Amino acid sequence: MVARLIERLQASCLERGLTVATAESCTGGLVAKLITDLAGSSGYFRGGIVTYADEAKVRLLGVPAEQLAAHGAVSAQVARSMALGARDRTGADIAVAITGVSGPGGGSPAKPIGLTYIAVADPAGTDVRRFLWAGDRAANREASARAAVELLLERALAGVAAAPGAEGADTAEIGGIA
Repeated sequence: MVARLIERLQASCLERGLTVATAESCTGGLVAKLITDLAGSSGYFRGGIVTYADEAKVRLLGVPAEQLAAHGAVSAQVARSMALGARDRTGADIAVAITGVSGPGGGSPAKPIGLTYIAVADPAGTDVRRFLWAGDRAANREASARAAVELLLERALAGVAAAPGAEGADTAEIGGIA
């Protein structure tokens, strides 16, 4: 259950003195809502930025317009830029970003309904993961939110001590992006 994951995330962050932020597109703020549903979240949650429109991604998160034009909003590259932008703008230790096609419309052969990229950024680097959900709009959004919380928890449990020169390094690459 997501509530248990949130409890673990909160306990882990508070114990380690870590802060978290979110940048959400297809989930529309669902991850931020889940985090703030639990009392005490103000002790570690810096905030969330919902950037549904491409213009908002550029203006609020600093996603390069050229990147959006070249790869589209639903891409590993944009997810990575969203996470880095959220971390930079909020000052959080760890930021997660979600961008995808929840459905029921908006899909294409190249980017089908359910395609979602989730990125998490901390001082040790950025990890981007690709998911392809098979549910309806609500189920796809919930699956994306759960996966985002799991990635935040994974990073919080690992700690965020950066190795010298590791800032901005990718810990995992999707589709050969750098």
